[in-house]
Amino acid sequence: MSPGLSYTLVITGAPWSSQAPQTALAFAEELIAAGHHIDRVFLYGEGVHLASALSTPPSDEPDWPGQWADFLADNQTPGVACIASALRRGIVDQGEQARYELSANNLRQPYQIAGLGEWVEGNLKSDRVIYFHGSH
Repeated sequence: MSPGLSYTLVITGAPWSSQAPQTALAFAEELIAAGHHIDRVFLYGEGVHLASALSTPPSDEPDWPGQWADFLADNQTPGVACIASALRRGIVDQGEQARYELSANNLRQPYQIAGLGEWVEGNLKSDRVIYFHGSH
């Protein structure tokens, strides 16, 4: 069997105001099941809300941030939140908490915060880059 393709997934839609995270997760699960590899999942714009450890949906709604975090951890797939998008939306890791002297941090594990260089690397390294946009 030949090795599958490698993918970078870019999510720009927020968990509860667009279908982007749900559609991307279903696609990611199918990629893995078909023997493909996901190099990274890059969150940009409103998509960074997936990386908030403080997101708490009502008990009768799916927990998209939690499901994404589980998927990334289970598949050892890097999850990256764009630093500019994350900071603008109040999502910070310990490093940014210290840098800006904030009282707390809220980056959900296993995500990391990084710059657009991660997106560029995904474009260069992966066989395919697939975007999941939120509605505008």
